Amino acid sequence: MTDAPEPAGGPVRFAEARPRALALAHELAAGGTDVLAVRDVLGRFTLLVDDRTQPLPPPLESLEDDYGPRLARDLGPYASDRPLLRASGLFSADTLLGSERAVPDPQRPTGRVRILDNTVVGEDWAQVSTPAPEADGSRTHRTALYGFKGGVGRSTATAVLARHLADQGHVVLVVDLDLESPGVGTLVAAGADLPPHGVIDHLVESAVGNAEGLDHVIRSGYTPRGGRGELWVAPARGRGTPGVPYAYVDKLNRTYADVPGADFADRLEQAVRACEDAVARDGDSGRRPDIVLLDSRAGIHDIAAVAISRLCDLALLFGTDNAQTWEGYGDLFAAWLSSGQAPAVREKLRMVASMVPDSPEGAYLQSFREHAWECFAQLYDDVPAGSDEYGSDAFSPSLEDEAAPHHPVPILFEPGLVGLDLVTAPGWQDRAFVQAAYRDFLPTATLLITADPQTSEGPR
Repeated sequence: MTDAPEPAGGPVRFAEARPRALALAHELAAGGTDVLAVRDVLGRFTLLVDDRTQPLPPPLESLEDDYGPRLARDLGPYASDRPLLRASGLFSADTLLGSERAVPDPQRPTGRVRILDNTVVGEDWAQVSTPAPEADGSRTHRTALYGFKGGVGRSTATAVLARHLADQGHVVLVVDLDLESPGVGTLVAAGADLPPHGVIDHLVESAVGNAEGLDHVIRSGYTPRGGRGELWVAPARGRGTPGVPYAYVDKLNRTYADVPGADFADRLEQAVRACEDAVARDGDSGRRPDIVLLDSRAGIHDIAAVAISRLCDLALLFGTDNAQTWEGYGDLFAAWLSSGQAPAVREKLRMVASMVPDSPEGAYLQSFREHAWECFAQLYDDVPAGSDEYGSDAFSPSLEDEAAPHHPVPILFEPGLVGLDLVTAPGWQDRAFVQAAYRDFLPTATLLITADPQTSEGPR
């Protein structure tokens, strides 16, 4: 391979390659053909021109000579070895052009250009879906609790919310997916012995077809009020087997591997479903969980990608009002936009303003809402000036819309929570400062969780 010539103005960087490649793709498409922009795992582009069913129009008959050198020059190191190909001369053209992962250019979705992006990790961010109902028509409400940054009280909020929902009569299962920093399992267990195995064991054992018989779910030591509710937990890490080293790090080092017939996302979904099945199997009532809370890994991570994009029908996004929060969520939302997933993902999201100072609470939440709205604007539809936004199908909530994804559900900062040991403190959820901190969060989150996915219907 010879080095691509460096364009005037300096080398082409990764972030510049995509818009340049798409600009050339649209120029080709304007000549009367469909174009697929394929990006490889290193970020290099190939433009695949679809001439399978009819010859290219006259302006494009010499496209290799006319556009090949331009692609190599304009993309620099991000032009592939063969940056311009005709589908008629490619053995795998049907596979590429028929790929379900190919999406329209989100900046010009009605055009003739699509994008096929290949990555090593994080591909699940670009594959958004909502879980289907169970075979009997019932629905398990799965909610992911996620924070771009750690240290925002996400796991504590999960434990508080789980007890509240169980007190309402729900069968609640909490699954600790924060494999690199497990913790919510112990909080929810409330003194009960953890099971011998954890979620990580299912991920490792299932890779070799050995997950049958794992004991990785226990009923919490907390007794829900009212008598009907149940609270269960699947910890990331089990207590282990006496005399056998648990080898957690060794297991973690193998967790994310794709195996023949099942990638990591499939195995994570299977692990969560196995935990749900265990509740029905091991519980006295035989009831399946109707609410599952997924305590997700923080950051832009594969577990978070699967939990939000695939496993849940609602994702509560935790954050504080600072630059790091909005830069992080901005990058994540931009990825959903560029992969064409904005319409599918935006209505399953809701911001949680965590650790809100009590004074001035109103000003803080106003600032949070404004920053969240600016961030979510990437996922909302553009409404042309002068048009009737109420008479269109566009999804473009206003800043003041209290039902919009950007409108924050607050959790107040309470210093007493910082040093409180939820494992050993009896009746901690009844303490006045705990009730005050979560007074708005609990009822609002309950309504959001129990509503039908991506609808405005009330709780079931």
